[in-house]
Amino acid sequence: MTAAYATGGGQRSLPVPDGLDGLRLDQAVARLFGLSRTTAAALVDAGAALVDGTVRANSYKIRAGSWLEVTLPAPAAPPAVVPQAVSGLRVVYADDDIVVVDKPVGVAAHPSPGWTGPTVIGGLAAIGHRISTSGAAERQGVVHRLDVGTTGIMAVAKSEQAYTSLKRAFKYREVEKRYHAVVQGHLDPLRGTIDAPIDRHPHHDYRWAVVSDGKPSITHYDTLEAFPAASLVDVRLETGRTHQIRVHFSTLRHPCVGDLTYGADPTLATRLGLDRQWLHARELRFRHPRTGEEVCFVSDYPDDLDRALGILRD
Repeated sequence: MTAAYATGGGQRSLPVPDGLDGLRLDQAVARLFGLSRTTAAALVDAGAALVDGTVRANSYKIRAGSWLEVTLPAPAAPPAVVPQAVSGLRVVYADDDIVVVDKPVGVAAHPSPGWTGPTVIGGLAAIGHRISTSGAAERQGVVHRLDVGTTGIMAVAKSEQAYTSLKRAFKYREVEKRYHAVVQGHLDPLRGTIDAPIDRHPHHDYRWAVVSDGKPSITHYDTLEAFPAASLVDVRLETGRTHQIRVHFSTLRHPCVGDLTYGADPTLATRLGLDRQWLHARELRFRHPRTGEEVCFVSDYPDDLDRALGILRD
């Protein structure tokens, strides 16, 4: 459950819904107001969340029908897009409507609170690409995202028409997104579909998890090559949830090699020289928003992933 109560700062008062009965107070505040668990816990610690007029601890189990009063902080100003040259960011294709890039590791798609590193949007601005202003100001032209630690093909809309068209295409699953991943062990079956809902992890802000009331999430995979300790798989996403591939394979007990956040073996990661997940956005195929012609873009493996693959093959 999420709620649209947190439209700005100030006090919010409401009864606790039935669906939150028995939850910890910090969990309930986080869910009701769309906050992170860390932010919600800080509000409770500061006495900014009252249950029936009384200050309670984060661990307090709330009951349906109790009256909850929360004083929310004023919303932070959206992070600004700062033109900044990004080493390794390669433009694969560009015209008046779209720009397609090969994103290096360590680069976020767009500015966000708490992120001070380079971004694709900032990198494109630095080399003179005018990006669509649709959507939130800090997410200019972004129609899909890659994790900071994931490399590969990413498309950005430059025109308003392209932004509208591509957002629709992603929403209605008209874009083919293929990734290559190296996962631990051998999948059984070698080819299959993972259909498991995903939402925020109930206990860790920075992680996502398969949860019963999460958003529908579907991942198709096919084993391309098997090694003694791992497998190279081709992955096609039917949906595009945050960390979807990482969460789904971790749930199967076959996490992406090097993905320590989701349970990968640190010894294997060290042997392969990896300090991030072996996951690469290999191919992106869609209809051009202006011409309607199908376009396809492919990215080669970056050096660190290629080296790791070579070690597995030896």
